[in-house]
Amino acid sequence: MLSKILSFGILGIEAYPVEIEVDICRGLPATNIVGLADTAIRESRERVKSAIKNSGYQWPAERITISLAPSDVKKDGASFDLAIALGILSATGQISICNLDKYYIFGELALNGTLRAIKGILPIGMAIKKLKEKGIVIPFSNAREISLIEDIDMYPAKTLKETIEFLNNPESMLQNAGCIKDFFNNDNSYATDFSEVKGQYSAKRGIEVAVAGGHNIAMIGPPGCGKTMLAKRIPTIMPAMNKEELLEVITIHSIKGTLATTNPKICQRPFRNPHHTISDVALIGGGAYPQPGEISLAHRGVLFLDELPEFHRNVLETLRQPLENGYVRIARAAKSLRFPASFMLVATMNPCPCGYYTDRNKRCRCSPAQIANYIGKISGPLMDRIDIHIEIPAIKYQELSSTLAAESSAQIRERIDKTRAIQKQRFDGESIFCNAQMNRKQLSKLCLLGEEENKLLKMAMDELGFSARAYDKILKISRTIADLAGCENIKTEHLSEAIQYRALDKNHLA
Repeated sequence: MLSKILSFGILGIEAYPVEIEVDICRGLPATNIVGLADTAIRESRERVKSAIKNSGYQWPAERITISLAPSDVKKDGASFDLAIALGILSATGQISICNLDKYYIFGELALNGTLRAIKGILPIGMAIKKLKEKGIVIPFSNAREISLIEDIDMYPAKTLKETIEFLNNPESMLQNAGCIKDFFNNDNSYATDFSEVKGQYSAKRGIEVAVAGGHNIAMIGPPGCGKTMLAKRIPTIMPAMNKEELLEVITIHSIKGTLATTNPKICQRPFRNPHHTISDVALIGGGAYPQPGEISLAHRGVLFLDELPEFHRNVLETLRQPLENGYVRIARAAKSLRFPASFMLVATMNPCPCGYYTDRNKRCRCSPAQIANYIGKISGPLMDRIDIHIEIPAIKYQELSSTLAAESSAQIRERIDKTRAIQKQRFDGESIFCNAQMNRKQLSKLCLLGEEENKLLKMAMDELGFSARAYDKILKISRTIADLAGCENIKTEHLSEAIQYRALDKNHLA
Protein backbone atom coordinates (compact mmCIF):
# COMPACT_ATOMS: atom_id res chain seq x y z
CA MET A 1 0.00 0.00 0.00
CA LEU A 2 1.16 3.55 -0.76
CA SER A 3 0.83 6.64 1.45
CA LYS A 4 1.94 10.24 1.06
CA ILE A 5 2.86 12.77 3.78
CA LEU A 6 3.63 16.46 3.25
CA SER A 7 6.55 18.22 4.91
CA PHE A 8 9.20 20.89 4.28
CA GLY A 9 12.98 20.91 4.08
CA ILE A 10 15.57 23.66 4.49
CA LEU A 11 17.99 24.80 1.81
CA GLY A 12 20.20 27.64 3.00
CA ILE A 13 17.80 29.84 4.95
CA GLU A 14 14.74 29.08 2.83
CA ALA A 15 12.18 26.30 3.15
CA TYR A 16 10.89 24.18 0.27
CA PRO A 17 8.08 21.57 0.14
CA VAL A 18 8.94 17.88 0.42
CA GLU A 19 6.63 14.96 -0.39
CA ILE A 20 7.33 11.80 1.60
CA GLU A 21 5.98 8.71 -0.11
CA VAL A 22 5.98 5.33 1.65
CA ASP A 23 5.39 2.10 -0.25
CA ILE A 24 5.11 -1.27 1.49
CA CYS A 25 5.12 -4.44 -0.60
CA ARG A 26 5.91 -8.12 -0.29
CA GLY A 27 9.54 -9.17 -0.13
CA LEU A 28 12.41 -9.64 2.26
CA PRO A 29 12.16 -7.20 5.21
CA ALA A 30 14.19 -4.08 4.35
CA THR A 31 13.89 -0.33 4.57
CA ASN A 32 15.23 1.80 1.72
CA ILE A 33 15.27 5.60 1.73
CA VAL A 34 15.80 7.40 -1.59
CA GLY A 35 15.96 11.09 -2.50
CA LEU A 36 19.49 12.31 -1.65
CA ALA A 37 19.10 11.84 2.10
CA ASP A 38 21.97 12.50 4.49
CA THR A 39 23.15 10.21 7.28
CA ALA A 40 20.70 11.62 9.83
CA ILE A 41 17.76 10.79 7.55
CA ARG A 42 19.08 7.34 6.64
CA GLU A 43 19.45 6.54 10.34
CA SER A 44 15.83 7.53 10.91
CA ARG A 45 14.77 3.95 10.05
CA GLU A 46 16.08 2.80 13.44
CA ARG A 47 14.56 5.70 15.37
CA VAL A 48 11.21 5.30 13.63
CA LYS A 49 11.16 1.54 14.12
CA SER A 50 11.75 1.81 17.87
CA ALA A 51 9.31 4.71 18.25
CA ILE A 52 6.52 2.81 16.47
CA LYS A 53 7.03 -0.33 18.57
CA ASN A 54 7.29 1.59 21.86
CA SER A 55 4.10 3.51 21.01
CA GLY A 56 2.10 0.28 20.79
CA TYR A 57 2.01 -0.22 17.01
CA GLN A 58 3.43 -2.91 14.72
CA TRP A 59 6.49 -2.62 12.52
CA PRO A 60 5.79 -4.30 9.15
CA ALA A 61 7.93 -7.34 8.29
CA GLU A 62 7.88 -6.40 4.60
CA ARG A 63 9.85 -4.37 2.09
CA ILE A 64 9.56 -0.60 2.83
CA THR A 65 10.54 2.05 0.29
CA ILE A 66 10.59 5.69 1.40
CA SER A 67 10.96 8.41 -1.25
CA LEU A 68 11.73 12.06 -0.49
CA ALA A 69 10.74 14.33 -3.38
CA PRO A 70 12.11 16.39 -5.06
CA SER A 71 14.70 13.68 -5.45
CA ASP A 72 17.39 15.94 -6.96
CA VAL A 73 17.77 18.19 -3.86
CA LYS A 74 19.97 17.15 -0.93
CA LYS A 75 18.10 16.80 2.34
CA ASP A 76 19.49 16.76 5.84
CA GLY A 77 18.40 16.65 9.46
CA ALA A 78 15.98 14.55 11.47
CA SER A 79 12.83 16.63 10.91
CA PHE A 80 11.20 13.96 8.69
CA ASP A 81 11.06 11.25 11.39
CA LEU A 82 7.44 11.88 12.39
CA ALA A 83 6.26 12.10 8.78
CA ILE A 84 8.01 8.82 7.90
CA ALA A 85 6.49 7.07 10.93
CA LEU A 86 2.97 8.27 10.04
CA GLY A 87 3.52 7.22 6.43
CA ILE A 88 4.48 3.69 7.49
CA LEU A 89 1.53 3.39 9.87
CA SER A 90 -0.95 4.67 7.27
CA ALA A 91 0.49 2.43 4.54
CA THR A 92 -0.01 -0.60 6.79
CA GLY A 93 -3.57 0.45 7.69
CA GLN A 94 -2.83 0.96 11.38
CA ILE A 95 -4.06 4.57 11.29
CA SER A 96 -6.55 6.45 9.12
CA ILE A 97 -5.23 8.46 6.18
CA CYS A 98 -8.26 10.74 5.78
CA ASN A 99 -6.68 13.70 7.64
CA LEU A 100 -3.04 13.29 6.67
CA ASP A 101 -3.27 15.55 3.61
CA LYS A 102 -4.60 18.45 5.70
CA TYR A 103 -1.33 19.09 7.56
CA TYR A 104 2.40 19.49 7.10
CA ILE A 105 4.18 17.14 9.50
CA PHE A 106 7.50 17.72 11.32
CA GLY A 107 9.41 16.26 14.24
CA GLU A 108 12.37 14.17 15.32
CA LEU A 109 11.47 10.97 17.16
CA ALA A 110 13.12 9.62 20.27
CA LEU A 111 13.21 5.83 20.66
CA ASN A 112 10.28 5.94 23.08
CA GLY A 113 8.10 7.93 20.64
CA THR A 114 8.66 11.35 22.20
CA LEU A 115 8.93 14.28 19.77
CA ARG A 116 12.08 16.40 19.87
CA ALA A 117 12.51 19.94 18.57
CA ILE A 118 13.81 20.46 15.04
CA LYS A 119 15.96 23.16 13.49
CA GLY A 120 14.56 25.77 11.11
CA ILE A 121 10.92 25.65 12.18
CA LEU A 122 10.56 29.44 11.84
CA PRO A 123 11.40 29.70 8.10
CA ILE A 124 9.30 26.57 7.53
CA GLY A 125 6.35 28.20 9.26
CA MET A 126 6.77 31.39 7.24
CA ALA A 127 6.76 29.40 3.99
CA ILE A 128 3.62 27.50 5.04
CA LYS A 129 1.85 30.72 6.00
CA LYS A 130 2.33 32.05 2.45
CA LEU A 131 0.58 28.98 1.03
CA LYS A 132 -2.50 29.48 3.28
CA GLU A 133 -3.62 25.92 2.64
CA LYS A 134 -2.91 23.60 5.55
CA GLY A 135 -2.12 23.45 9.24
CA ILE A 136 1.20 22.39 10.71
CA VAL A 137 1.88 19.63 13.24
CA ILE A 138 5.11 20.24 15.17
CA PRO A 139 6.90 19.10 18.34
CA PHE A 140 5.59 20.82 21.45
CA SER A 141 9.09 22.20 22.18
CA ASN A 142 8.99 24.19 18.90
CA ALA A 143 5.71 25.92 19.74
CA ARG A 144 7.30 28.95 21.42
CA GLU A 145 9.56 29.60 18.47
CA ILE A 146 6.90 29.35 15.78
CA SER A 147 4.57 31.58 17.80
CA LEU A 148 6.51 34.46 16.24
CA ILE A 149 4.39 33.90 13.14
CA GLU A 150 0.92 35.36 13.34
CA ASP A 151 -2.17 33.73 11.83
CA ILE A 152 -0.79 30.23 11.35
CA ASP A 153 -2.68 27.06 12.29
CA MET A 154 -0.20 25.09 14.39
CA TYR A 155 -0.82 21.99 16.46
CA PRO A 156 2.02 21.05 18.84
CA ALA A 157 2.28 17.43 19.98
CA LYS A 158 4.54 15.75 22.55
CA THR A 159 4.59 12.17 21.28
CA LEU A 160 3.90 10.02 18.23
CA LYS A 161 0.84 8.55 19.93
CA GLU A 162 -0.55 12.01 20.73
CA THR A 163 -0.08 13.01 17.09
CA ILE A 164 -2.03 9.95 15.91
CA GLU A 165 -4.84 10.69 18.36
CA PHE A 166 -5.01 14.23 17.00
CA LEU A 167 -5.18 13.04 13.38
CA ASN A 168 -7.99 10.63 14.30
CA ASN A 169 -9.83 13.36 16.17
CA PRO A 170 -8.65 16.90 15.22
CA GLU A 171 -10.91 18.43 17.86
CA SER A 172 -8.86 16.78 20.62
CA MET A 173 -6.09 19.36 20.32
CA LEU A 174 -6.62 23.10 20.53
CA GLN A 175 -5.28 25.20 17.70
CA ASN A 176 -2.45 27.50 18.81
CA ALA A 177 -2.37 30.91 17.15
CA GLY A 178 0.99 32.58 16.82
CA CYS A 179 1.57 35.95 18.45
CA ILE A 180 4.66 38.10 18.17
CA LYS A 181 3.70 40.60 20.87
CA ASP A 182 5.29 38.68 23.72
CA PHE A 183 8.64 38.83 21.97
CA PHE A 184 8.62 42.63 22.09
CA ASN A 185 7.53 42.90 25.70
CA ASN A 186 10.69 41.28 27.02
CA ASP A 187 13.36 42.87 29.11
CA ASN A 188 16.12 44.15 26.83
CA SER A 189 18.58 44.87 29.64
CA TYR A 190 22.26 43.96 29.47
CA ALA A 191 24.59 42.68 32.15
CA THR A 192 27.26 45.20 31.09
CA ASP A 193 27.19 48.98 30.72
CA PHE A 194 29.45 51.77 29.47
CA SER A 195 29.26 53.38 32.90
CA GLU A 196 31.67 50.64 34.05
CA VAL A 197 34.40 51.85 31.68
CA LYS A 198 36.77 54.31 33.32
CA GLY A 199 38.29 57.03 31.16
CA GLN A 200 38.82 56.33 27.43
CA TYR A 201 36.61 59.27 26.47
CA SER A 202 37.97 59.53 22.92
CA ALA A 203 37.42 55.81 22.37
CA LYS A 204 33.84 56.06 23.62
CA ARG A 205 33.27 58.96 21.27
CA GLY A 206 34.60 56.98 18.31
CA ILE A 207 32.37 54.03 19.19
CA GLU A 208 29.35 56.33 19.50
CA VAL A 209 30.02 57.73 16.03
CA ALA A 210 30.46 54.20 14.65
CA VAL A 211 27.16 52.91 16.07
CA ALA A 212 25.25 56.08 15.15
CA GLY A 213 26.15 55.69 11.48
CA GLY A 214 26.46 51.89 11.27
CA HIS A 215 30.21 52.12 10.60
CA ASN A 216 32.76 49.34 11.07
CA ILE A 217 35.46 50.13 13.61
CA ALA A 218 38.97 48.95 14.51
CA MET A 219 40.58 49.71 17.87
CA ILE A 220 44.38 49.77 18.16
CA GLY A 221 46.11 49.86 21.53
CA PRO A 222 48.45 48.09 23.96
CA PRO A 223 47.36 45.06 26.02
CA GLY A 224 45.09 45.89 28.96
CA CYS A 225 43.91 49.28 27.67
CA GLY A 226 40.28 48.15 27.53
CA LYS A 227 39.71 47.28 23.85
CA THR A 228 37.77 44.10 24.53
CA MET A 229 35.87 45.69 27.40
CA LEU A 230 34.70 48.47 25.11
CA ALA A 231 33.81 46.11 22.28
CA LYS A 232 31.61 43.89 24.46
CA ARG A 233 29.54 46.90 25.49
CA ILE A 234 28.77 48.08 21.96
CA PRO A 235 25.45 46.15 21.71
CA THR A 236 24.22 48.04 24.80
CA ILE A 237 24.11 51.31 22.83
CA MET A 238 22.72 49.94 19.58
CA PRO A 239 19.09 50.78 18.70
CA ALA A 240 16.50 48.15 19.59
CA MET A 241 15.55 45.74 16.81
CA ASN A 242 12.27 46.24 14.98
CA LYS A 243 9.92 43.41 13.98
CA GLU A 244 11.56 42.84 10.59
CA GLU A 245 15.07 42.68 12.05
CA LEU A 246 13.92 40.38 14.85
CA LEU A 247 12.43 37.90 12.39
CA GLU A 248 15.59 37.95 10.25
CA VAL A 249 17.82 37.24 13.25
CA ILE A 250 15.65 34.50 14.74
CA THR A 251 15.28 32.82 11.33
CA ILE A 252 19.04 32.44 11.01
CA HIS A 253 19.45 31.19 14.58
CA SER A 254 16.50 28.83 14.10
CA ILE A 255 18.26 27.16 11.16
CA LYS A 256 21.48 26.80 13.17
CA GLY A 257 19.55 25.43 16.14
CA THR A 258 21.01 27.99 18.54
CA LEU A 259 17.66 29.10 19.99
CA ALA A 260 16.69 27.91 23.46
CA THR A 261 13.65 25.66 23.12
CA THR A 262 12.14 26.84 26.40
CA ASN A 263 12.44 30.55 25.66
CA PRO A 264 13.54 31.17 22.06
CA LYS A 265 13.61 34.94 22.26
CA ILE A 266 16.33 37.18 20.90
CA CYS A 267 15.66 40.70 22.08
CA GLN A 268 19.27 41.83 22.18
CA ARG A 269 21.44 42.48 19.18
CA PRO A 270 23.63 39.46 18.28
CA PHE A 271 27.25 39.61 19.43
CA ARG A 272 29.53 37.00 17.90
CA ASN A 273 33.13 36.61 19.02
CA PRO A 274 34.82 33.81 17.02
CA HIS A 275 38.29 32.56 17.97
CA HIS A 276 41.18 33.50 15.70
CA THR A 277 41.64 29.83 14.67
CA ILE A 278 38.25 29.84 12.89
CA SER A 279 38.14 28.51 9.31
CA ASP A 280 36.80 30.45 6.35
CA VAL A 281 33.80 28.08 6.04
CA ALA A 282 32.90 28.52 9.71
CA LEU A 283 33.15 32.30 9.34
CA ILE A 284 31.22 32.92 6.10
CA GLY A 285 29.14 29.71 5.95
CA GLY A 286 29.02 26.74 3.62
CA GLY A 287 29.67 23.02 3.93
CA ALA A 288 28.26 19.99 2.12
CA TYR A 289 24.79 21.09 3.25
CA PRO A 290 25.36 24.88 3.31
CA GLN A 291 24.74 26.48 6.70
CA PRO A 292 25.06 30.11 7.86
CA GLY A 293 28.44 31.07 9.31
CA GLU A 294 29.46 33.47 12.06
CA ILE A 295 28.92 36.55 9.88
CA SER A 296 25.29 35.53 9.30
CA LEU A 297 24.79 34.75 12.99
CA ALA A 298 26.01 38.32 13.60
CA HIS A 299 23.39 39.72 11.18
CA ARG A 300 21.90 42.97 12.56
CA GLY A 301 24.43 42.86 15.38
CA VAL A 302 28.17 42.86 16.03
CA LEU A 303 30.93 40.62 14.68
CA PHE A 304 33.86 41.04 17.09
CA LEU A 305 37.28 39.92 15.87
CA ASP A 306 39.69 40.18 18.77
CA GLU A 307 43.41 40.45 17.83
CA LEU A 308 42.66 40.83 14.13
CA PRO A 309 46.19 40.08 12.80
CA GLU A 310 46.09 36.65 14.47
CA PHE A 311 43.34 35.47 12.11
CA HIS A 312 44.44 33.62 9.00
CA ARG A 313 44.77 35.98 6.07
CA ASN A 314 42.59 33.89 3.76
CA VAL A 315 39.84 33.94 6.41
CA LEU A 316 39.96 37.73 6.69
CA GLU A 317 39.87 38.18 2.93
CA THR A 318 36.51 36.40 2.77
CA LEU A 319 35.02 39.36 4.66
CA ARG A 320 35.44 41.73 1.71
CA GLN A 321 32.21 40.90 -0.12
CA PRO A 322 29.96 40.79 2.99
CA LEU A 323 31.32 44.12 4.23
CA GLU A 324 30.46 45.71 0.89
CA ASN A 325 27.15 44.00 0.11
CA GLY A 326 25.60 43.05 3.44
CA TYR A 327 25.24 39.42 2.36
CA VAL A 328 27.39 36.45 1.35
CA ARG A 329 26.76 34.18 -1.61
CA ILE A 330 27.77 30.51 -1.28
CA ALA A 331 28.12 28.89 -4.70
CA ARG A 332 27.79 25.15 -5.19
CA ALA A 333 27.57 23.06 -8.36
CA ALA A 334 23.81 22.54 -8.01
CA LYS A 335 22.74 25.85 -6.48
CA SER A 336 23.94 29.26 -5.33
CA LEU A 337 22.70 30.28 -1.87
CA ARG A 338 22.58 33.75 -0.35
CA PHE A 339 22.91 34.31 3.39
CA PRO A 340 22.23 37.73 4.99
CA ALA A 341 25.30 39.27 6.65
CA SER A 342 24.62 42.90 7.49
CA PHE A 343 26.69 43.37 10.63
CA MET A 344 28.89 45.92 12.35
CA LEU A 345 32.49 44.73 12.30
CA VAL A 346 34.40 45.53 15.47
CA ALA A 347 38.08 44.58 15.39
CA THR A 348 40.86 45.04 17.92
CA MET A 349 44.60 44.74 17.50
CA ASN A 350 47.91 45.58 19.12
CA PRO A 351 50.08 48.18 17.36
CA CYS A 352 52.98 45.68 17.16
CA PRO A 353 53.80 42.03 18.06
CA CYS A 354 54.77 42.85 21.65
CA GLY A 355 51.88 45.32 21.94
CA TYR A 356 53.71 48.33 23.39
CA TYR A 357 54.67 50.38 20.32
CA THR A 358 52.31 53.24 21.26
CA ASP A 359 52.60 52.80 25.04
CA ARG A 360 54.37 55.71 26.72
CA ASN A 361 55.23 53.75 29.86
CA LYS A 362 56.59 50.50 28.42
CA ARG A 363 59.38 50.06 25.93
CA CYS A 364 58.60 48.34 22.61
CA ARG A 365 61.09 45.61 21.66
CA CYS A 366 59.93 45.19 18.07
CA SER A 367 61.98 46.24 15.05
CA PRO A 368 60.43 48.40 12.30
CA ALA A 369 60.35 45.35 10.04
CA GLN A 370 58.48 43.29 12.64
CA ILE A 371 55.95 46.08 13.12
CA ALA A 372 55.44 46.43 9.36
CA ASN A 373 54.99 42.66 8.97
CA TYR A 374 52.52 42.56 11.84
CA ILE A 375 50.35 45.37 10.47
CA GLY A 376 50.81 43.93 6.96
CA LYS A 377 48.94 40.77 7.96
CA ILE A 378 45.80 42.80 7.31
CA SER A 379 45.45 43.68 3.64
CA GLY A 380 44.92 47.25 2.54
CA PRO A 381 41.60 46.50 0.78
CA LEU A 382 40.21 44.95 3.97
CA MET A 383 41.37 47.81 6.17
CA ASP A 384 39.86 50.26 3.68
CA ARG A 385 36.49 48.65 4.36
CA ILE A 386 36.76 49.41 8.07
CA ASP A 387 35.48 52.97 8.34
CA ILE A 388 36.88 54.05 11.70
CA HIS A 389 40.33 53.34 13.14
CA ILE A 390 40.94 54.67 16.64
CA GLU A 391 44.02 54.50 18.83
CA ILE A 392 43.37 53.61 22.46
CA PRO A 393 46.09 54.59 24.94
CA ALA A 394 46.89 52.78 28.17
CA ILE A 395 44.59 54.06 30.89
CA LYS A 396 46.10 56.31 33.55
CA TYR A 397 45.89 55.60 37.27
CA GLN A 398 43.96 58.83 37.89
CA GLU A 399 41.24 57.73 35.51
CA LEU A 400 41.17 54.16 36.81
CA SER A 401 40.83 55.23 40.44
CA SER A 402 38.34 58.03 39.74
CA THR A 403 35.02 57.85 41.57
CA LEU A 404 33.24 60.13 39.11
CA ALA A 405 30.24 58.50 37.46
CA ALA A 406 30.81 57.70 33.79
CA GLU A 407 28.13 58.12 31.14
CA SER A 408 25.76 55.17 30.98
CA SER A 409 24.83 53.14 27.92
CA ALA A 410 21.26 54.48 28.13
CA GLN A 411 22.49 58.06 27.84
CA ILE A 412 24.66 57.26 24.84
CA ARG A 413 21.90 55.21 23.20
CA GLU A 414 19.49 58.13 23.53
CA ARG A 415 21.75 60.29 21.32
CA ILE A 416 22.24 57.41 18.89
CA ASP A 417 18.49 56.83 18.60
CA LYS A 418 17.97 60.49 17.70
CA THR A 419 20.71 60.28 15.08
CA ARG A 420 19.29 57.09 13.60
CA ALA A 421 15.86 58.75 13.44
CA ILE A 422 17.40 61.52 11.30
CA GLN A 423 18.90 58.92 8.97
CA LYS A 424 15.67 56.93 8.80
CA GLN A 425 13.81 60.03 7.66
CA ARG A 426 16.59 60.91 5.21
CA PHE A 427 16.60 57.48 3.56
CA ASP A 428 12.84 56.93 3.69
CA GLY A 429 11.74 54.95 0.66
CA GLU A 430 15.26 53.73 -0.11
CA SER A 431 16.84 50.35 0.58
CA ILE A 432 19.30 51.65 3.20
CA PHE A 433 18.86 52.87 6.76
CA CYS A 434 22.18 54.38 7.89
CA ASN A 435 24.98 56.62 6.60
CA ALA A 436 27.51 53.79 6.22
CA GLN A 437 25.37 52.28 3.45
CA MET A 438 25.30 55.36 1.21
CA ASN A 439 26.35 54.90 -2.41
CA ARG A 440 28.27 57.35 -4.58
CA LYS A 441 25.14 59.11 -5.83
CA GLN A 442 23.86 59.64 -2.29
CA LEU A 443 27.28 60.83 -1.13
CA SER A 444 27.41 63.55 -3.78
CA LYS A 445 23.93 64.69 -2.78
CA LEU A 446 24.05 64.44 1.02
CA CYS A 447 27.71 65.16 1.81
CA LEU A 448 28.29 68.51 0.14
CA LEU A 449 31.37 70.37 1.39
CA GLY A 450 32.08 74.10 1.55
CA GLU A 451 35.25 75.75 0.32
CA GLU A 452 37.10 75.44 3.64
CA GLU A 453 36.04 71.81 4.07
CA ASN A 454 37.22 70.96 0.53
CA LYS A 455 40.63 72.51 1.22
CA LEU A 456 40.98 70.53 4.45
CA LEU A 457 40.04 67.23 2.81
CA LYS A 458 42.37 67.86 -0.13
CA MET A 459 45.27 68.53 2.23
CA ALA A 460 44.51 65.34 4.17
CA MET A 461 44.33 63.27 0.99
CA ASP A 462 47.66 64.64 -0.28
CA GLU A 463 49.61 64.36 2.99
CA LEU A 464 48.20 61.11 4.38
CA GLY A 465 47.75 59.27 1.09
CA PHE A 466 44.14 58.22 1.60
CA SER A 467 42.62 55.89 -1.01
CA ALA A 468 39.45 56.64 -2.95
CA ARG A 469 37.52 54.30 -0.67
CA ALA A 470 38.94 56.07 2.39
CA TYR A 471 37.75 59.36 0.87
CA ASP A 472 34.19 58.01 0.74
CA LYS A 473 34.48 56.68 4.29
CA ILE A 474 35.57 60.08 5.59
CA LEU A 475 32.56 61.74 3.97
CA LYS A 476 30.18 59.16 5.48
CA ILE A 477 31.70 59.53 8.94
CA SER A 478 31.53 63.33 8.64
CA ARG A 479 27.84 63.05 7.78
CA THR A 480 27.27 60.94 10.90
CA ILE A 481 29.17 63.38 13.13
CA ALA A 482 27.11 66.25 11.73
CA ASP A 483 23.92 64.29 12.43
CA LEU A 484 25.03 63.71 16.03
CA ALA A 485 25.54 67.45 16.36
CA GLY A 486 22.16 68.15 14.75
CA CYS A 487 23.74 70.04 11.84
CA GLU A 488 22.31 69.94 8.35
CA ASN A 489 25.66 70.71 6.69
CA ILE A 490 29.08 69.15 7.24
CA LYS A 491 31.40 71.64 8.89
CA THR A 492 35.17 71.82 9.32
CA GLU A 493 35.09 70.39 12.85
CA HIS A 494 33.04 67.40 11.68
CA LEU A 495 35.46 66.71 8.84
CA SER A 496 38.51 67.13 11.10
CA GLU A 497 37.16 64.56 13.56
CA ALA A 498 36.38 62.13 10.74
CA ILE A 499 39.95 62.40 9.39
CA GLN A 500 41.32 61.55 12.84
CA TYR A 501 39.41 58.25 12.67
CA ARG A 502 41.76 56.86 10.00
CA ALA A 503 44.68 55.97 12.29
CA LEU A 504 45.94 53.01 10.25
CA ASP A 505 46.29 55.19 7.16
CA LYS A 506 48.83 57.36 8.95
CA ASN A 507 52.52 56.84 8.32
CA HIS A 508 53.47 56.08 11.94
CA LEU A 509 51.24 52.98 11.95
CA ALA A 510 51.71 52.00 8.33
